[in-house]
Amino acid sequence: MAVHLKSKPEIEAIGRAGAIIAALFAELKPRVVPGATTVQLNRFADTYVRSHRGAIPAFKGLYGFPGSACISINEEVVHGIPSRRRLKEGDIVSIDVGVKQGGWCADSAFTFPVGEIGAEAAHIMKVTRDALRAAVAAARPGHHVGDIGAAVVGTVRGTGLSIIRDLVGHGVGRAIHEEPQVSNIGRPGFGMPLREGMVLAIEPMLAMGTERIATLEDRWTVITADRALSAHFEHTVAVTTDGPRVLTGGGIWDEPKWRPDAAAGHRCASP
Repeated sequence: MAVHLKSKPEIEAIGRAGAIIAALFAELKPRVVPGATTVQLNRFADTYVRSHRGAIPAFKGLYGFPGSACISINEEVVHGIPSRRRLKEGDIVSIDVGVKQGGWCADSAFTFPVGEIGAEAAHIMKVTRDALRAAVAAARPGHHVGDIGAAVVGTVRGTGLSIIRDLVGHGVGRAIHEEPQVSNIGRPGFGMPLREGMVLAIEPMLAMGTERIATLEDRWTVITADRALSAHFEHTVAVTTDGPRVLTGGGIWDEPKWRPDAAAGHRCASP
């Protein structure tokens, strides 16, 4: 398993691609509203990314994926194909975007509320985001890939939610998908050692019901097998001697986290 360790200038380059995604999410937030179609959001994302010198949507055409963003609603976990489907009040929608600029890639996902959402939706969003925060904190030299998954498990335990086990995070660099795979379950001290210069896409995906998943007839959209609600948050993170460095943060990520009481065969999760 070959893992390419990135230099500081290479990490900076990945961070520039990541900053485009973070800014895009801030621009998308007011557009994720009832009545909007996912193809409209995809079109905006494509135009926004390409407006930055040398930047392109990394998912467009990747393995044949037709969109520039994966847009997944409610029970759709990942890989939702943009369409004329309209968002409804109370939906939650995961938007997963990859950007390649100057030969370097970044990858991030954010789950947005559509209008006012219910308590269950707010709960799964909060726990998934908390799981991402804990997983990122575990990405430091001397730890192992298993520590990242263990942090997700520890956060989710007792919440009534399930971890989607058959979808994983991954390395990021010249390609949007590199080694190693980063599972959302694990044991502390197990798995590949984390070393300075590793860059990882960490992306917990949770479900209200079963952890089992299924793929729709479009051969892309992955849903929860029982069609229960799901959520997905993702950061690209560099492992450094100073601790984990989030390369896709800022903007919408700096807002107060969503609170539940505020509302009445592994595959990579990116395409």
